[in-house]
Amino acid sequence: MDILGATLRICVDDLETAVPFYERLTGAPALRFERGGVSVAAVGFFLLMSGSEAELEVLRKVGATIAVKDVDEAHALLTELGARIVAGPLTTPGGRNLIAVHPDGTVYEYVDRRG
Repeated sequence: MDILGATLRICVDDLETAVPFYERLTGAPALRFERGGVSVAAVGFFLLMSGSEAELEVLRKVGATIAVKDVDEAHALLTELGARIVAGPLTTPGGRNLIAVHPDGTVYEYVDRRG
């Protein structure tokens, strides 16, 4: 499985205030989208999320988003290594993803750009 990078997930109260800061920090424009009642802005290696506390409570449990070349390959390896797949693979606006709980209990999202 090729890991291409990781994205830090940050829950913010006010996306409109947070986005300009991260755009200036990274020098990259925000890619914005909505997902399940949550407003999302991807800015460089940061994924900013804002929404209801109920939605954010679930999102806070995911430690990071890990970019991989192929989610199906990640699924196979993670399963072989004893991870528990709790969602996916699914197609999302940012590519295909899955959510896995590693044997040590940490939760990560794996995503590819294959759409």
